[in-house]
Amino acid sequence: MFDADSASRGLGIELLEVGSGSAVVRMTVTPLMVNGHGIAHGGYVFTLADTAFACACNSHGPVTVASGADISFTAPAKEGDVLTAIAHERTRYGRSGIYDVTVLRGETVIAEFRGRSRVIRDTPE
Repeated sequence: MFDADSASRGLGIELLEVGSGSAVVRMTVTPLMVNGHGIAHGGYVFTLADTAFACACNSHGPVTVASGADISFTAPAKEGDVLTAIAHERTRYGRSGIYDVTVLRGETVIAEFRGRSRVIRDTPE
């Protein structure tokens, strides 16, 4: 799935690990990702977390999409910061699932994301 994700790859997001219900991705904050306050725009941090979530929830094989997600920002990131998003499955039930993603700058938590998934097809096309 990640190989076909031109949006994430276009932002320089790298897939570091993927396992059953888990994933780790990384991105460097570029000058184009910084807002008027001189910090990383929250939309880019959300996108990084969402990419980790997508890789984790699609790791089981069936085509799975987000049915919802929310994020809490806990610390700012700046240009040049390398951010890592670590996704873990919390539960799957029927065609649905819940995944938590922690976004880090080194050891500092930048954001906490919770995604809700829904399987839409049994096998990828």
